[in-house]
Amino acid sequence: MNLSVIQFESLFNNKVDNTSKILSYINDIDSDILVFPELATSGYYFTDKNQLSKIAEEFDGDTRKIVQKLSTDLGKIIVYGFPEIYEGRIYNSAAIIFPNPELSSVYRKTHLFYKERFVFEEGNTGFNVIDFNGLKLGTMICYDWRFPEAARALSLEGADLIVCPSNLVTGVWQNVMSARALENKVYIAVSHKIGTESDGDDELKFNGESAIYSYNGSYLANASNDKEEVISTEIYPEKTRDKSFNEINDIFKDRRPQYYK
Repeated sequence: MNLSVIQFESLFNNKVDNTSKILSYINDIDSDILVFPELATSGYYFTDKNQLSKIAEEFDGDTRKIVQKLSTDLGKIIVYGFPEIYEGRIYNSAAIIFPNPELSSVYRKTHLFYKERFVFEEGNTGFNVIDFNGLKLGTMICYDWRFPEAARALSLEGADLIVCPSNLVTGVWQNVMSARALENKVYIAVSHKIGTESDGDDELKFNGESAIYSYNGSYLANASNDKEEVISTEIYPEKTRDKSFNEINDIFKDRRPQYYK
């Protein structure tokens, strides 16, 4: 199974050009799974809720309909970040699109970072795994990585691959992502933005370095810190399912949650 992570500079408040770029990548990349950054359709640094509401859309909106058709026609799993409006509230969400539209779903970011809490609602979907054609896929978004419970919850549900659309501005996440992959014996794919955005008071620089981690914590592929690029690798989901690492120890069976407080 082939996995590709797309690193690019989404333009702030420009859904038309961002979506056009996403669709072009979907058509051009020959992979089974494509992962785009957080808020890929809109750009990231919104601090004005009224401005954000004008670019937010429902999960079943026009973008999803176009992407769904491509997913179904091309047989590709596609994950992209977007600002979702649902029941009058706006969420930092990821659309998880499967060739079978009945499986397509949305994940709403659980942990909000920095000024996101001024314009987005805290996510209410929880962490869910979807099984499609021998792949069990889980999703988290950016700042969720700081909370080991996020990756662990997905892994306990059986995830083989955790995708993480992101707009990261720190320099410490790489080592942690490696640990998340190792401690759960899962593949992790981080799709990241490049460039800078400002709200007038301060500027955020997005540091690239999108990466795909093996279930043993090693890099399978990684990107530069300042270029738009696609990184790809082959993954073997079935190899993540035996959680033992020697003839005695199994990282899930050895858990003693009654003592975790």
